Amino acid sequence: MSIINDLLGVLGGTIAGLPTIVVIALPFIVGLIIGYMIKKLLKIGIILGLVTLIAVYLGFVNLDTLSKELSALVDKYGPVVMSYVAVFFGIVPLSVGLILGIALGFIFS
Repeated sequence: MSIINDLLGVLGGTIAGLPTIVVIALPFIVGLIIGYMIKKLLKIGIILGLVTLIAVYLGFVNLDTLSKELSALVDKYGPVVMSYVAVFFGIVPLSVGLILGIALGFIFS
């Protein structure tokens, strides 16, 4: 019984003026949103990859020009994306709630 009382005591407090349950739930909700977005983007990526393979096979797209364009995009937007990823992981700590939210958002979306 003392463990339950300790947990309820921690959940009943505040962190920087916010109730503790809000601070605990926020990474979980963000994880759900990220998991949902990852699954949708993965579906779109697979479809675009198959369309690209078919276009290459039929000769509509040249792999040389495609690789040049993709490397130009990576050179242009790669550092910006990495800085945003670093800011995100600096703000939202990797916690069990975030990881569980990402998993559930990916599975049940």
